[in-house]
Amino acid sequence: MESIRFEREYRTSSSEGYLILEGEDRVGRLELHFAPELVFGTVIIERDMAEDEVQELIETVDDELVISAQVPREDFVVTVYQGREVGVFSDESFEDEQE
Repeated sequence: MESIRFEREYRTSSSEGYLILEGEDRVGRLELHFAPELVFGTVIIERDMAEDEVQELIETVDDELVISAQVPREDFVVTVYQGREVGVFSDESFEDEQE
């Protein structure tokens, strides 16, 4: 796997969202939610990826984003999906359609 990097899209007091990039190509999306003593992650991968590559990606997320957040945790629980983006929708999108 080429060098993976994360581009943050948002941050709240208890969560963060990232694009997952490999070079200039988008690999997927990542959401992290920080709860007391636990960190929950959701990864959506947009291409075929072997299980060992998925595990390597999770380790990279843990090393670069979770541990560096300096939030005490007992566990890092990650749910992984493979799929594709259908679209990005907002209130503004729906208002444009109604006009």
